[in-house]
Amino acid sequence: MTTFVDRVELHVAAGNGGHGCASVHREKFKPLGGPDGGNGGRGGDVILVVDQSVTTLLEYHHSPHRKATNGKPGEGGHRSGKDGSDLVLPVPDGTVVLDKRGNVLADLIGEGTTYIAAQGGRGGLGNAALASARRKAPGFALLGEPGHAGDVVLELKTVADVALVGYPSAGKSSLISVLSAAKPKIADYPFTTLVPNLGVVTAGSTVYTIADVPGLIPGASQGKGLGLEFLRHVERCSVLVHVLDTAALESERDPLTDLDVIEAELAEYGGLEDRPRLVVLNKVDIPDGKDLADIIRPDLEARGYQVFEASAIAHLGLKELSFALADIVGKARAAKPKEEATRIVIRPKAVDDAGFKVVAEDGFYRVVGEKPERWVHQTDFNNDEAVGYLADRLNRLGVEEELVKAGARAGDEVVIGPEDNAVVFDWEPTLAAGAEMLGRRGEDHRFEAPRPAAQRRRDRDAERDDADEEYESFKPF
Repeated sequence: MTTFVDRVELHVAAGNGGHGCASVHREKFKPLGGPDGGNGGRGGDVILVVDQSVTTLLEYHHSPHRKATNGKPGEGGHRSGKDGSDLVLPVPDGTVVLDKRGNVLADLIGEGTTYIAAQGGRGGLGNAALASARRKAPGFALLGEPGHAGDVVLELKTVADVALVGYPSAGKSSLISVLSAAKPKIADYPFTTLVPNLGVVTAGSTVYTIADVPGLIPGASQGKGLGLEFLRHVERCSVLVHVLDTAALESERDPLTDLDVIEAELAEYGGLEDRPRLVVLNKVDIPDGKDLADIIRPDLEARGYQVFEASAIAHLGLKELSFALADIVGKARAAKPKEEATRIVIRPKAVDDAGFKVVAEDGFYRVVGEKPERWVHQTDFNNDEAVGYLADRLNRLGVEEELVKAGARAGDEVVIGPEDNAVVFDWEPTLAAGAEMLGRRGEDHRFEAPRPAAQRRRDRDAERDDADEEYESFKPF
């Protein structure tokens, strides 16, 4: 059974916004008290949060589909709908978020770091919020916006200071078990280590983490063995330690060749050229191993490597190795630039940015832009007044003018939105007139403020006088 997963494809869907409510306030002696429809609630977000207690992506391997809750619709009496609950997904420290094309969206390092993987849709406005001096009685409300839905890839890259690399059964797990309190599986067969092991080492005043990366073999950077699957776990390490087996049973292998093969795989993988390296000649407690270490040590030092002889079984050379690693880690930490305080970057839109564009395609015209597409999603096309309101908004934005410039004529097909979720209609230029064409939408004389009694008497007297004059003018001679 799989116990460690460091790469998953996650299907996330945020909650949809709740619909706005179209309602009219009614009470005794006041049957038409004005619009009082509330707004819809916001849809919940899907949020990734770094949690130090989580060490694997196994949970999302078994359950890759995650969805936040929808916002509730608004109600009459100015009651807004409840917001949807955010879905918080804990991920290990060092998780990288990518899209399906491999582009990095976020690099989550540090407890509590968050990233919104899918944003919930906004709730629709109720007719009370749509009322204005010119639109006193809207008979419609806006629909809630759909939440974002899509796929993201999560990759775990171990956050450690030191990475132990080498052939299978070189003794990496044994070293990490004696340098730290980690208890990895240790056996006398290749590929005993199937997952990266982490340990914490204390050397003087320096505390650092050390990772035991599963054994590498020739072709690891192309996916052979377990190399490609776990090479990503050395990317964040400050120091690479080559663990060379001086007592290998295979007659065709020798430590220098092993080093060259591993270095070639690291170079092929890329991005690790600047990491400091040192070499550990392991298993020197065995007589043949000690003899071989004495022979190859001058060659390694001639290549510029700092060389240590060690034995996990006999606990030889461990103190010198741990303090040497602490010194390199301390220098690497000091060389890192200090994190700057969070800055707010303001990127104003260009003066000539209309927020949309009209593209002439084969036999039709497509309107693409955030605002037009959002307004289409908010429109209830079963309500003529809502459709007219959409026409007004598009007209004010300048869509009609751009369609004319693009060469559109009456009856041409116009598409708003991307191919997979578009609204198609036959364009009629008079539609852009909006309020002028349809009259004073959203106005109802029954919602006018009541007139004072004196004014009502004067109006009745004036109407009676007009009626008398009209009657006199039609009296027979």
